[in-house]
Amino acid sequence: MGYRLEHDSMGEIEVPSDRYWGAQTQRSFQNFEIGIEKIPMEVIRAFAILKKSAAAANRRLGKLDDSRHACISQVCDEILAGKLDGHFPLAVWQTGSGTQSNMNVNEVIANRGNEIAGQKLLHPNDHVNMSQSSNDTFPTAMYIAAVVELKEKLLPAMDQMIRTFRRLEKENEGIIKSGRTHLQDATPILFSQEISGWRSMLEKSREMVEASLSGLKELALGGTAVGTGLNAPEGFDTAAAEAVSQMTGIDFRTADNKFHALTSKDAIVFSHGALKALAADMMKIANDVRWLSSGPRCGLGEIQIPENEPGSSIMPGKVNPTQCESVTMVAVQVMGNDSAIGFAASQGNFQLNVFMPVIIYNFLQSARLLSDSLRSFDLHCACGIKANSRKMSENLNRSLMLVTALAPYIGYEHAAKTAKKAYQEDISLKEACILLGFLSEDEFDKVFHPEQMVMPQQKGEGNGR
Repeated sequence: MGYRLEHDSMGEIEVPSDRYWGAQTQRSFQNFEIGIEKIPMEVIRAFAILKKSAAAANRRLGKLDDSRHACISQVCDEILAGKLDGHFPLAVWQTGSGTQSNMNVNEVIANRGNEIAGQKLLHPNDHVNMSQSSNDTFPTAMYIAAVVELKEKLLPAMDQMIRTFRRLEKENEGIIKSGRTHLQDATPILFSQEISGWRSMLEKSREMVEASLSGLKELALGGTAVGTGLNAPEGFDTAAAEAVSQMTGIDFRTADNKFHALTSKDAIVFSHGALKALAADMMKIANDVRWLSSGPRCGLGEIQIPENEPGSSIMPGKVNPTQCESVTMVAVQVMGNDSAIGFAASQGNFQLNVFMPVIIYNFLQSARLLSDSLRSFDLHCACGIKANSRKMSENLNRSLMLVTALAPYIGYEHAAKTAKKAYQEDISLKEACILLGFLSEDEFDKVFHPEQMVMPQQKGEGNGR
């Protein structure tokens, strides 16, 4: 491998000759050989949007000439097209401001731009970083990346799952099954009602994610080093935000208070809270599905799910609820990420948060994992859920909690005695109720209708005991 000499304010350093990065990137690359986690490409692409927008704003305000603006824009387009992915090698575990990643982008744009121009047209600090600081660009890139990931990947994945559950509701109308609370038998429920609960969870989580986008659309760009906007021309922040909005088709805006924007990461904490809520919902849905599909003969066996792969290396014919297990592992990871993000966001000392790379790394991992797991769960599991109506009916008819239908007629205590006698003597509720003398056979048949228990009571029905 050949090398060339690059320099920065600390002097010269060798850089691989086939890489566009410069001295500051190389120093970071050598000084932080920690882990395998790299700054996500979503952040690099967001930086490209930011740099192109900043160049447009500087040109509009008379600070950057047309040739340099055009050159910066061309390289940013190459980054967005994925043509330069191999030139962004830096670890997450670097300076907490993300300074080296900002400079990595600046250097790549400058060196590639100069190659295109055939002359030393661009300087990474003077031109590519004009009117900017790492302290306002990295949080801006964070938020752009977060919003794009949520809008383009997570929300569509949630929408598809919602559509699947809505279809399953219609397909399973009228099927009555036993409800369960505390993992114990409870009063009956329609299977479609159970599915509607899953659907509503996702709809509510979607509303939370949508609500969190507003704070993420406030950009720190224009605050420069400490929030004062030093070395940025008047109107730069607004012009840059407008350019970002035009590029992305998303209504970004400049933050009203740059001192808050630089040091506080409350908006991304709030947004990840919505992701944690989604993870909690998906944990519950996946666990419901694997409980209901447990068996095939010794479990609940009330639903059938697609068989995707062999489940055991020693037990022939075994098939496991692998998609459910995958979803629950993702949920656990997201919950762990939420703790990391919360701790990191609390470290906004004075005018800057210095945990930003780990915040955005964890946020994007959560968003990516949830998006992918939702799509996978929908495609390989949820869309193929089939009700085992025979087993549902069998379990329902054996449920002692049907006795709840008798409570308005014989009272709670007599109903409890009926259930206990039925359980202890392994007889039906009807037999127990008659033997105890609480109702005659005709009276029992007149009032005992489990199918009516799944519908909301009308006014005047029952005595509320």
